[in-house]
Amino acid sequence: MTMNRFALTLTTLLLMGCGSDKDATQALPSVDNTAEVLAFYETHADFFRAGSIDDLPEDLVWEDGADLPEVGSPKAKKGGTEYVRLADFPRTLRTVGPDSNGSFRPWILDDTSMALAHRHPETLDYFPGLALRWAVDTDSKSVFVELDPKATWSDGVPITADDYRFTFWFFRTRYITAPWYNNWYESQYTGITKYSDHLISISIPELKPDTDSKVLELRPLPQHFYKEVGEDFLERYQWRFAPTTAAYVLKDEDLKKGRSVRLTRDPNWWAGDKKHWRYRFNVDNIHLMVIRDTAKVFEAFKRGDIDQFGLNLAEFWYEKLPETDPDVAAGYIERKWFFNARPRPPYGLWINTHQPLLGDQNIRLGIQHATHWQLVIDQFFRGDYGRLKTANDGYGPYSHPDIKARDFDIERAVAYFEAAGFNQRGPDGILERADGTRLAFTVSSGYEALKDVLTILKEEAAKAGIEFRVEVLDATAGWKKVQEKQHDIHFSAFGYALELYPRFWETFHSDNAYDKAFLDTGAINPDRKPKPQTNNLETLAIPQMDDWINQYRGESRADAMVTLAHKMSELHHDYASFVPGFYSGFFRLGHWRWIRYPEHFSYKHASGSQEYFVHWVDEAIKTQTLAAKDSGKTFPVQLQIFDQYRAAP
Repeated sequence: MTMNRFALTLTTLLLMGCGSDKDATQALPSVDNTAEVLAFYETHADFFRAGSIDDLPEDLVWEDGADLPEVGSPKAKKGGTEYVRLADFPRTLRTVGPDSNGSFRPWILDDTSMALAHRHPETLDYFPGLALRWAVDTDSKSVFVELDPKATWSDGVPITADDYRFTFWFFRTRYITAPWYNNWYESQYTGITKYSDHLISISIPELKPDTDSKVLELRPLPQHFYKEVGEDFLERYQWRFAPTTAAYVLKDEDLKKGRSVRLTRDPNWWAGDKKHWRYRFNVDNIHLMVIRDTAKVFEAFKRGDIDQFGLNLAEFWYEKLPETDPDVAAGYIERKWFFNARPRPPYGLWINTHQPLLGDQNIRLGIQHATHWQLVIDQFFRGDYGRLKTANDGYGPYSHPDIKARDFDIERAVAYFEAAGFNQRGPDGILERADGTRLAFTVSSGYEALKDVLTILKEEAAKAGIEFRVEVLDATAGWKKVQEKQHDIHFSAFGYALELYPRFWETFHSDNAYDKAFLDTGAINPDRKPKPQTNNLETLAIPQMDDWINQYRGESRADAMVTLAHKMSELHHDYASFVPGFYSGFFRLGHWRWIRYPEHFSYKHASGSQEYFVHWVDEAIKTQTLAAKDSGKTFPVQLQIFDQYRAAP
């Protein structure tokens, strides 16, 4: 099947509508896992504990974030519809399991749903979400939480302690086909205690510098909705929208398969009057339109079909939407530039060491020096971005102070390739071994907007005798490929949360590389197979790294964690399985003037303008603006640069 035919076939399938999928799901026999769940609780009574109010420690110091400044603005207006681009249509409405990490996931989970508490974007202190208050007990290594009794799911069912108990069963079961979640919920927590319907405590193995975060950032699952979870979980819940804690819900009729998704603000959202939430999620409807090509997204934005457009890429900021653009010069479109301070997403090349040839360190070191990231930064990003040093930059003392990414160096690259046996050039200039094997690898990515980055890397790498075959997929397909460990080299980045220190287990531990990386003797397991659905994109399996990660996860002293973090960064650097790319300490935005933001909006730790949903649509200004365009009336030019958090070069 040709690529064009495949694309046509896929599009046809997507446009058929989701009725058949839903009908198939509804045709499944009704089941109830209540007995199975309760039996699991009983057999794991040391984890799923019961207590009473009298069992609470007497010296608990409760916190509620009451003194933190309000998130959002009281000037915000409710109403209107915002039109947004969606990079690709969701392949499932599940938020866990295969195909669940697409571009739609943030809209129904990461950026919209409520945890127990949330870090304030300015101070990093916690403010309440589903919790009223919380307290840390260092003696029991537990965080005590009182749930807000007003909290309900979007279907009106109250949120209780039983939902959190069920959450731990759900993420530990193999039904969900999500080994990362399985391991995390089995290893990072030692128990949950229910004291009442709205009072729980959750315990962890070791105290950490941010012990509270392990618990407060947990999001619950609706037990009543997932009572049918079993062997057919993936199929049964493929297209079922789960009740949510968020302000937005998805109605069946608003899922237009292959084309668009429409979210509707719940008028009865329980947190609509809650501090830190009442001035957010202001838009009545969010209409997400599937537009895969970035150039077409920009065209839609300029037509006014899309309300906002990210201008991080230099070509859009300097050329396609400069100050001289007619709509900008007339004040119809506003431009903003925000600097921030947070962990840096590690944009770079993730090398799959399980693939033939890429297990050779000489080849990986050669790739390091054959990759011209500085040219990408200077040419494609116009010098606005910086060179990433490691996979864990931006974590203060936990980030290694001395490691630097390797420079582009053709001679050193060729020397490493020759050491791996590639010592002769073919007619096209690509190095070959004596047996005719070419030094060629596929570099894949899910970033359509950054395809020119790969073109630059390809052209420069060829000078060192290595061929990069560029493969640009849609976002979901790209992530699926690396999750299944089918890639050679993948250009991507993780979107890191606001954490005080980096995690290493997810990306560097052998538990997430292979089903069983090593034999009991410590020798490499000759029958090992790459483990899918994990974030170890390098298929990295190093016993010393495992030992340090295990120590790191169990360590409570910040100074000891810093030392271990530096050791692991050094080992990872030496192993050369990740080529650090770039970072941006900012985000840029263009938006039509009817999209409004709070005055002086510029959160220190925000990763994007829409992350906290503090903006709103002003319908009166929209009517005014569209009339002005027709009549030729103009408004003052609006360019704002918020650089108080700009880091020194």
